[in-house]
Amino acid sequence: MFDLNKIDKSKFSNDSYVRKIEKPWGYELHWVPANVPYMGKIIHINAGSRLSLQVHDKKQESWLLTNGRAKVVWENNLGELMETELQANVGYTCALGQKHRLVGITDCDVIEVSTPEIGTTYRLEDDYKRPDETEDQRKKEREEK
Repeated sequence: MFDLNKIDKSKFSNDSYVRKIEKPWGYELHWVPANVPYMGKIIHINAGSRLSLQVHDKKQESWLLTNGRAKVVWENNLGELMETELQANVGYTCALGQKHRLVGITDCDVIEVSTPEIGTTYRLEDDYKRPDETEDQRKKEREEK
C-alpha cells in the first residue's frame, strides 16, 4: 500500500508556468518546466513556414493540431519522405530516429508532448540555416542557466 505520510510535500508547487520561445517560423509556448521528465508545448507555425527537417537521437514526440491547417513531412518505414495533412484533434506520433518536419499550411497551432528536451536535434535541412540543436546550444538560445 502506498504510504501518503511519506510524500515529500516540500516539492509541491501551485505556481503556473509558461515560457514563450520565439522561432523564425513562429513560436513555442512551453507549459511544462524544464525540471519535469516530460515536455508539453504549443507550436505556433506561421502560414507557409516550415520547421527544419530533423531527426532526434533521444527525444520522441506526439502532435495534435488544434487550430488552422498543418502537415507533417515524415519518413515512412521504407525510408521515403511522405506528407500527411494533420486532422484537427487527432494524434500523430513520430518515432525516435524518424525524420520529420512540421509545415504551416495556414497559421496554425499544434500541441506537442514529448520526452524531455534532451539530446541532439539533427537539422538535415533548415530554411533559416540554423545549426543542429545540442543541449548546450538549446540552453544558450533560451538563456537557461
